[in-house]
Amino acid sequence: MAGVTDLVFRKICKEMGADVMTTEFVSAEGILQADKRTRKYTEFEEEQRPLGIQLFGADGQRMAEAADKIIDWKQPDFIDLNFGCPVKKVVSRNGGSSLLKNCPLLADVAGTVASRINHRVPVTAKIRIGWDASSINAPEVCRILEDQGIQAIAVHGRTRAQGYSGEADWNIIDACARAVSIPIIGNGDISSGADVLRRQSETAISAVMIGRAAMGSPWIFREIRAALNEKKHSIQTTASSILAKKIPGMSLQDQWQLILRHVRLSMEWGRYGNELQTLRSMRSRLMAYSRGFPAGKPLRLRFSQVASLQELQDIANEHLSQHFPTPHSPEFLTPNS
Repeated sequence: MAGVTDLVFRKICKEMGADVMTTEFVSAEGILQADKRTRKYTEFEEEQRPLGIQLFGADGQRMAEAADKIIDWKQPDFIDLNFGCPVKKVVSRNGGSSLLKNCPLLADVAGTVASRINHRVPVTAKIRIGWDASSINAPEVCRILEDQGIQAIAVHGRTRAQGYSGEADWNIIDACARAVSIPIIGNGDISSGADVLRRQSETAISAVMIGRAAMGSPWIFREIRAALNEKKHSIQTTASSILAKKIPGMSLQDQWQLILRHVRLSMEWGRYGNELQTLRSMRSRLMAYSRGFPAGKPLRLRFSQVASLQELQDIANEHLSQHFPTPHSPEFLTPNS
Protein backbone atom coordinates (compact mmCIF):
# COMPACT_ATOMS: atom_id res chain seq x y z
CA MET A 1 0.00 0.00 0.00
CA ALA A 2 3.01 2.28 -0.49
CA GLY A 3 1.85 5.56 -1.99
CA VAL A 4 -1.71 4.86 -0.86
CA THR A 5 -2.05 4.85 2.93
CA ASP A 6 -0.78 8.35 3.48
CA LEU A 7 -2.02 10.71 6.18
CA VAL A 8 -5.00 12.00 4.18
CA PHE A 9 -6.21 8.58 3.05
CA ARG A 10 -5.99 7.25 6.61
CA LYS A 11 -7.99 10.26 7.81
CA ILE A 12 -10.77 9.30 5.40
CA CYS A 13 -10.64 5.60 6.33
CA LYS A 14 -10.83 6.45 10.04
CA GLU A 15 -13.88 8.61 9.46
CA MET A 16 -15.45 5.71 7.56
CA GLY A 17 -14.98 3.34 10.50
CA ALA A 18 -11.53 1.73 10.27
CA ASP A 19 -10.32 0.61 13.69
CA VAL A 20 -6.55 0.13 13.49
CA MET A 21 -4.29 1.37 10.70
CA THR A 22 -0.64 1.37 9.68
CA THR A 23 1.36 3.88 7.74
CA GLU A 24 2.91 3.24 4.35
CA PHE A 25 5.86 0.96 4.93
CA VAL A 26 9.20 2.69 5.28
CA SER A 27 12.74 1.42 4.87
CA ALA A 28 14.70 1.07 8.08
CA GLU A 29 17.78 2.25 6.19
CA GLY A 30 15.85 5.25 4.93
CA ILE A 31 14.96 6.19 8.50
CA LEU A 32 18.58 5.92 9.60
CA GLN A 33 20.29 7.51 6.61
CA ALA A 34 17.80 10.10 5.37
CA ASP A 35 15.55 10.61 8.32
CA LYS A 36 14.36 14.13 7.46
CA ARG A 37 13.19 13.04 4.01
CA THR A 38 11.76 9.77 5.26
CA ARG A 39 9.93 11.23 8.27
CA LYS A 40 7.08 12.35 6.00
CA TYR A 41 6.06 8.71 5.60
CA THR A 42 5.59 8.38 9.36
CA GLU A 43 3.30 11.39 9.84
CA PHE A 44 -0.09 10.84 11.42
CA GLU A 45 -2.78 12.71 13.33
CA GLU A 46 -3.74 11.88 16.91
CA GLU A 47 -7.28 11.12 15.72
CA GLN A 48 -5.88 8.21 13.69
CA ARG A 49 -4.84 6.19 16.72
CA PRO A 50 -4.44 3.32 17.33
CA LEU A 51 -1.85 3.39 14.56
CA GLY A 52 1.34 1.53 13.77
CA ILE A 53 4.34 2.44 11.67
CA GLN A 54 5.43 -0.32 9.31
CA LEU A 55 9.12 -1.04 8.67
CA PHE A 56 10.90 -3.26 6.21
CA GLY A 57 14.50 -4.45 6.03
CA ALA A 58 16.68 -7.48 6.62
CA ASP A 59 19.08 -6.35 9.34
CA GLY A 60 17.60 -6.80 12.80
CA GLN A 61 19.95 -4.38 14.54
CA ARG A 62 19.38 -1.63 11.99
CA MET A 63 15.62 -2.18 12.07
CA ALA A 64 15.63 -2.01 15.86
CA GLU A 65 17.58 1.26 15.73
CA ALA A 66 15.11 2.65 13.20
CA ALA A 67 12.17 1.55 15.36
CA ASP A 68 13.69 3.26 18.39
CA LYS A 69 14.14 6.44 16.39
CA ILE A 70 10.55 6.36 15.15
CA ILE A 71 9.20 5.85 18.67
CA ASP A 72 11.25 8.82 19.89
CA TRP A 73 9.76 10.96 17.12
CA LYS A 74 6.18 9.86 16.95
CA GLN A 75 5.17 7.49 19.76
CA PRO A 76 3.13 5.18 17.52
CA ASP A 77 0.92 2.58 19.16
CA PHE A 78 2.93 -0.28 17.66
CA ILE A 79 5.70 -1.12 15.19
CA ASP A 80 4.74 -3.45 12.34
CA LEU A 81 7.38 -5.52 10.50
CA ASN A 82 6.71 -6.17 6.83
CA PHE A 83 7.60 -9.73 5.83
CA GLY A 84 4.99 -9.86 3.08
CA CYS A 85 5.71 -7.27 0.38
CA PRO A 86 6.08 -9.03 -3.01
CA VAL A 87 7.56 -6.08 -4.91
CA LYS A 88 10.81 -6.93 -6.69
CA LYS A 89 12.59 -3.78 -5.52
CA VAL A 90 12.00 -4.76 -1.88
CA VAL A 91 12.58 -8.49 -2.31
CA SER A 92 15.87 -7.94 -4.14
CA ARG A 93 17.22 -6.28 -0.98
CA ASN A 94 16.20 -9.27 1.18
CA GLY A 95 13.18 -7.36 2.49
CA GLY A 96 9.48 -8.13 2.54
CA SER A 97 8.45 -11.65 1.54
CA SER A 98 12.03 -12.72 0.70
CA LEU A 99 12.47 -13.51 4.41
CA LEU A 100 9.85 -16.25 4.11
CA LYS A 101 12.58 -18.24 2.32
CA ASN A 102 15.05 -17.71 5.16
CA CYS A 103 13.37 -18.50 8.47
CA PRO A 104 16.57 -18.19 10.56
CA LEU A 105 17.06 -14.63 9.27
CA LEU A 106 13.38 -13.84 9.74
CA ALA A 107 13.61 -15.08 13.34
CA ASP A 108 16.71 -12.99 13.95
CA VAL A 109 15.12 -9.81 12.55
CA ALA A 110 11.86 -10.28 14.45
CA GLY A 111 13.54 -11.29 17.69
CA THR A 112 16.07 -8.47 17.61
CA VAL A 113 13.42 -5.81 17.06
CA ALA A 114 10.96 -7.29 19.57
CA SER A 115 13.54 -7.69 22.32
CA ARG A 116 14.57 -4.06 21.95
CA ILE A 117 11.15 -2.49 21.36
CA ASN A 118 8.47 -4.55 23.12
CA HIS A 119 9.01 -2.76 26.42
CA ARG A 120 8.13 0.49 24.63
CA VAL A 121 5.38 -0.52 22.17
CA PRO A 122 4.12 -3.86 20.84
CA VAL A 123 5.75 -5.33 17.73
CA THR A 124 3.52 -6.97 15.11
CA ALA A 125 4.21 -8.50 11.69
CA LYS A 126 2.68 -8.95 8.25
CA ILE A 127 3.42 -12.08 6.18
CA ARG A 128 2.20 -14.03 3.16
CA ILE A 129 1.44 -17.74 3.25
CA GLY A 130 4.77 -18.59 1.61
CA TRP A 131 7.18 -17.84 -1.20
CA ASP A 132 5.46 -20.05 -3.78
CA ALA A 133 3.06 -22.99 -3.99
CA SER A 134 5.82 -25.48 -3.20
CA SER A 135 6.98 -23.68 -0.06
CA ILE A 136 3.85 -22.65 1.85
CA ASN A 137 5.07 -22.27 5.43
CA ALA A 138 2.88 -19.63 7.08
CA PRO A 139 1.85 -21.71 10.13
CA GLU A 140 5.53 -22.46 10.84
CA VAL A 141 6.46 -18.81 10.32
CA CYS A 142 3.71 -17.73 12.71
CA ARG A 143 5.06 -20.06 15.39
CA ILE A 144 8.56 -18.65 14.86
CA LEU A 145 7.31 -15.09 15.13
CA GLU A 146 5.34 -15.86 18.27
CA ASP A 147 8.43 -17.43 19.85
CA GLN A 148 10.41 -14.28 18.99
CA GLY A 149 7.99 -11.98 20.83
CA ILE A 150 5.78 -10.77 17.98
CA GLN A 151 2.39 -9.93 19.49
CA ALA A 152 0.04 -10.17 16.48
CA ILE A 153 0.41 -11.29 12.86
CA ALA A 154 -1.48 -10.28 9.73
CA VAL A 155 -1.50 -13.09 7.15
CA HIS A 156 -2.20 -12.39 3.49
CA GLY A 157 -3.59 -15.55 1.91
CA ARG A 158 -1.39 -15.59 -1.21
CA THR A 159 2.19 -16.58 -1.92
CA ARG A 160 4.77 -14.12 -3.12
CA ALA A 161 4.73 -15.84 -6.54
CA GLN A 162 0.99 -15.18 -6.86
CA GLY A 163 1.32 -11.46 -6.34
CA TYR A 164 -2.35 -10.46 -6.29
CA SER A 165 -3.56 -13.08 -8.77
CA GLY A 166 -5.77 -16.04 -7.96
CA GLU A 167 -7.69 -16.32 -4.71
CA ALA A 168 -6.51 -15.89 -1.14
CA ASP A 169 -6.29 -19.23 0.70
CA TRP A 170 -8.27 -18.79 3.90
CA ASN A 171 -7.74 -22.41 4.91
CA ILE A 172 -4.07 -21.61 5.47
CA ILE A 173 -4.96 -18.39 7.28
CA ASP A 174 -7.20 -20.47 9.54
CA ALA A 175 -4.36 -22.96 10.12
CA CYS A 176 -2.14 -20.05 11.19
CA ALA A 177 -4.77 -18.86 13.66
CA ARG A 178 -4.97 -22.34 15.18
CA ALA A 179 -1.18 -22.76 15.32
CA VAL A 180 -0.48 -19.88 17.73
CA SER A 181 -2.00 -18.16 20.74
CA ILE A 182 -1.43 -14.58 19.57
CA PRO A 183 -4.02 -12.80 17.38
CA ILE A 184 -4.01 -13.65 13.68
CA ILE A 185 -5.46 -11.04 11.33
CA GLY A 186 -6.76 -12.42 8.05
CA ASN A 187 -6.15 -10.52 4.82
CA GLY A 188 -7.13 -11.15 1.23
CA ASP A 189 -10.26 -10.75 -0.93
CA ILE A 190 -12.33 -8.97 1.72
CA SER A 191 -14.67 -6.67 -0.19
CA SER A 192 -17.88 -6.50 1.86
CA GLY A 193 -19.38 -6.81 5.30
CA ALA A 194 -20.67 -10.24 4.33
CA ASP A 195 -17.10 -11.36 3.58
CA VAL A 196 -16.04 -10.33 7.08
CA LEU A 197 -18.88 -12.19 8.76
CA ARG A 198 -18.19 -15.30 6.72
CA ARG A 199 -14.48 -15.36 7.53
CA GLN A 200 -15.22 -14.76 11.20
CA SER A 201 -17.59 -17.72 11.26
CA GLU A 202 -15.42 -20.09 9.23
CA THR A 203 -11.98 -19.42 10.70
CA ALA A 204 -10.24 -18.80 14.04
CA ILE A 205 -9.01 -15.32 13.08
CA SER A 206 -9.17 -12.44 15.56
CA ALA A 207 -9.69 -9.68 12.98
CA VAL A 208 -9.57 -8.87 9.28
CA MET A 209 -7.33 -6.48 7.40
CA ILE A 210 -8.53 -4.51 4.37
CA GLY A 211 -6.02 -3.44 1.73
CA ARG A 212 -6.80 -3.11 -1.97
CA ALA A 213 -10.58 -2.96 -1.52
CA ALA A 214 -10.19 0.26 0.45
CA MET A 215 -8.16 1.91 -2.31
CA GLY A 216 -11.22 2.37 -4.49
CA SER A 217 -13.90 2.16 -1.80
CA PRO A 218 -12.83 3.52 1.59
CA TRP A 219 -16.54 3.48 2.48
CA ILE A 220 -16.14 -0.30 2.77
CA PHE A 221 -15.33 0.28 6.44
CA ARG A 222 -18.73 1.87 6.95
CA GLU A 223 -20.42 -1.13 5.35
CA ILE A 224 -18.41 -3.56 7.48
CA ARG A 225 -19.19 -1.58 10.62
CA ALA A 226 -22.91 -1.76 9.77
CA ALA A 227 -22.69 -5.51 9.19
CA LEU A 228 -20.91 -6.08 12.51
CA ASN A 229 -23.42 -3.93 14.35
CA GLU A 230 -26.27 -5.84 12.71
CA LYS A 231 -24.75 -9.12 13.81
CA LYS A 232 -24.23 -7.82 17.32
CA HIS A 233 -27.92 -7.01 17.70
CA SER A 234 -29.37 -10.07 16.00
CA ILE A 235 -28.72 -13.64 17.11
CA GLN A 236 -30.01 -14.99 13.80
CA THR A 237 -27.84 -12.82 11.58
CA THR A 238 -25.68 -14.65 9.04
CA ALA A 239 -23.43 -13.42 6.25
CA SER A 240 -26.10 -14.26 3.66
CA SER A 241 -28.83 -12.43 5.58
CA ILE A 242 -26.63 -9.36 5.91
CA LEU A 243 -25.98 -9.44 2.18
CA ALA A 244 -29.70 -9.84 1.47
CA LYS A 245 -30.46 -6.71 3.48
CA LYS A 246 -28.31 -4.67 1.08
CA ILE A 247 -26.88 -2.27 3.62
CA PRO A 248 -26.95 1.17 1.99
CA GLY A 249 -23.67 2.15 0.42
CA MET A 250 -22.44 5.54 -0.71
CA SER A 251 -24.49 7.29 -3.39
CA LEU A 252 -22.68 8.29 -6.56
CA GLN A 253 -22.88 11.93 -5.49
CA ASP A 254 -21.45 11.15 -2.04
CA GLN A 255 -18.62 9.19 -3.64
CA TRP A 256 -17.73 12.16 -5.81
CA GLN A 257 -17.88 14.45 -2.79
CA LEU A 258 -15.41 12.20 -1.00
CA ILE A 259 -13.07 12.04 -4.02
CA LEU A 260 -12.98 15.82 -4.35
CA ARG A 261 -12.40 16.19 -0.62
CA HIS A 262 -9.55 13.68 -0.78
CA VAL A 263 -7.83 15.71 -3.49
CA ARG A 264 -8.49 19.01 -1.73
CA LEU A 265 -7.08 17.72 1.58
CA SER A 266 -4.01 16.38 -0.23
CA MET A 267 -3.42 19.77 -1.79
CA GLU A 268 -3.72 21.45 1.61
CA TRP A 269 -1.34 18.92 3.17
CA GLY A 270 1.26 19.77 0.53
CA ARG A 271 3.31 16.60 0.65
CA TYR A 272 3.14 16.10 -3.10
CA GLY A 273 3.83 19.70 -4.09
CA ASN A 274 1.64 22.25 -5.84
CA GLU A 275 -1.81 21.66 -7.33
CA LEU A 276 -0.55 20.13 -10.59
CA GLN A 277 1.96 17.91 -8.80
CA THR A 278 -0.72 16.74 -6.36
CA LEU A 279 -3.15 15.88 -9.16
CA ARG A 280 -0.44 14.01 -11.02
CA SER A 281 0.43 12.01 -7.91
CA MET A 282 -3.24 11.16 -7.39
CA ARG A 283 -4.14 10.04 -10.90
CA SER A 284 -3.74 6.37 -10.03
CA ARG A 285 -5.85 6.92 -6.91
CA LEU A 286 -8.61 8.52 -8.98
CA MET A 287 -8.54 5.56 -11.35
CA ALA A 288 -8.98 3.20 -8.40
CA TYR A 289 -11.98 5.21 -7.20
CA SER A 290 -13.64 4.89 -10.61
CA ARG A 291 -13.62 1.07 -10.72
CA GLY A 292 -17.23 0.74 -9.65
CA PHE A 293 -18.51 3.84 -11.43
CA PRO A 294 -20.85 3.75 -14.43
CA ALA A 295 -18.85 4.51 -17.60
CA GLY A 296 -15.67 3.99 -15.61
CA LYS A 297 -13.40 3.35 -18.59
CA PRO A 298 -13.76 6.82 -20.21
CA LEU A 299 -13.45 8.33 -16.73
CA ARG A 300 -10.10 6.62 -16.24
CA LEU A 301 -8.86 8.04 -19.52
CA ARG A 302 -9.73 11.54 -18.34
CA PHE A 303 -8.22 10.88 -14.91
CA SER A 304 -4.93 9.93 -16.55
CA GLN A 305 -4.61 13.53 -17.75
CA VAL A 306 -6.40 15.59 -15.10
CA ALA A 307 -4.30 18.58 -14.01
CA SER A 308 -6.41 20.74 -11.66
CA LEU A 309 -9.09 20.54 -9.01
CA GLN A 310 -11.42 22.64 -11.16
CA GLU A 311 -11.01 20.20 -14.03
CA LEU A 312 -11.82 17.32 -11.69
CA GLN A 313 -14.92 19.14 -10.44
CA ASP A 314 -16.05 19.66 -14.03
CA ILE A 315 -15.59 15.93 -14.72
CA ALA A 316 -17.61 15.13 -11.57
CA ASN A 317 -20.50 17.40 -12.52
CA GLU A 318 -20.59 16.10 -16.08
CA HIS A 319 -20.56 12.50 -14.85
CA LEU A 320 -23.30 13.16 -12.28
CA SER A 321 -25.51 14.88 -14.85
CA GLN A 322 -25.32 11.73 -16.98
CA HIS A 323 -25.61 9.05 -14.31
CA PHE A 324 -27.22 10.43 -11.15
CA PRO A 325 -29.85 7.78 -10.30
CA THR A 326 -32.83 10.03 -9.52
CA PRO A 327 -35.44 11.76 -11.68
CA HIS A 328 -34.21 15.08 -10.33
CA SER A 329 -31.24 17.12 -11.38
CA PRO A 330 -28.31 16.66 -9.00
CA GLU A 331 -27.08 19.35 -6.72
CA PHE A 332 -23.83 20.02 -8.56
CA LEU A 333 -20.55 19.88 -6.72
CA THR A 334 -18.69 23.09 -5.96
CA PRO A 335 -15.15 23.82 -4.76
CA ASN A 336 -16.39 24.04 -1.16
CA SER A 337 -18.55 20.89 -1.21
